Amino acid sequence: MSAPVSLQQAQAYAQERAAASGSSFYYAFLFLPPPRRAAITAFYAFCREIDDVVDEVSDPGVAQAKLGWWRQQVLRTFGDAAPPEHPALVALQPHVSTYGLTVEPLLQIIDGCLMDLRKTRYQDYPDLLRYCHLVAGVVGEVAARIFGQTEAQTTAYAHRLGLAFQLTNIIRDVGEDAVRGRIYLPIEDLQRFDIKAHELLQRGVGAEPSFAHRFAALMRFQIERALATYDEAIALLPASDRRAQKPGLMMASIYRTLLREIARQPALVLTQRVALTPLRKFWLAWKMQALGRF
Repeated sequence: MSAPVSLQQAQAYAQERAAASGSSFYYAFLFLPPPRRAAITAFYAFCREIDDVVDEVSDPGVAQAKLGWWRQQVLRTFGDAAPPEHPALVALQPHVSTYGLTVEPLLQIIDGCLMDLRKTRYQDYPDLLRYCHLVAGVVGEVAARIFGQTEAQTTAYAHRLGLAFQLTNIIRDVGEDAVRGRIYLPIEDLQRFDIKAHELLQRGVGAEPSFAHRFAALMRFQIERALATYDEAIALLPASDRRAQKPGLMMASIYRTLLREIARQPALVLTQRVALTPLRKFWLAWKMQALGRF
């Protein structure tokens, strides 16, 4: 039986996990005070671990068993019996009471990833939103608490912002998801732009010449909806919480910039991962911090 992970080891693991991901979230975390940065880094590491179970474990039965193990780890994080074993949750546990975190959102995140094992298509936008609520909306709500939420209305903002992030990820990862046999773009949207499922799953290979035009139109529609969702989210944020929620606003700036990059050449998402450079992400986050645009 392996020795328990110390808090210091767990914090180092979470930090390494977050930094290695190269995520836009990591660059926004850099500007937080150390206690909040430690809490959100641990929570982010947990989210990455859960997401990787679905993306990296090919056997659905094994993936489901792993998620079951994670569910028990989460219950232990919020319980009074045995402490969690995984370093991400060992690092998160000390912050639970400090930031008023509850068990249900973390269990919902696991439920959302379980959906990925059972469902690879979404009929319409409301159907997709039910999935996004679990894997992104509740993530935004937890993050808002850690950042320093003081107003109840901020929960609606955080949930909507999480949705906008997820819509952006779906747009960016069309090709990667296709390799895994998944299509998150609603069937209703595909039909509207005359895109066949097999054209996406084959990432446009062998498709008719008109596919490029049809796919570009579909992507413009998705990008406009995502950008509008960012606007809707920010409009919900109370003025009194704007400064506390600046990491989310930094991430929104980075992600909206990414969407505009994708809009320039939408077809690239079929064959490669479109991303901003680390320097550009840091610059966008620092610019908002320095100019106080919260």
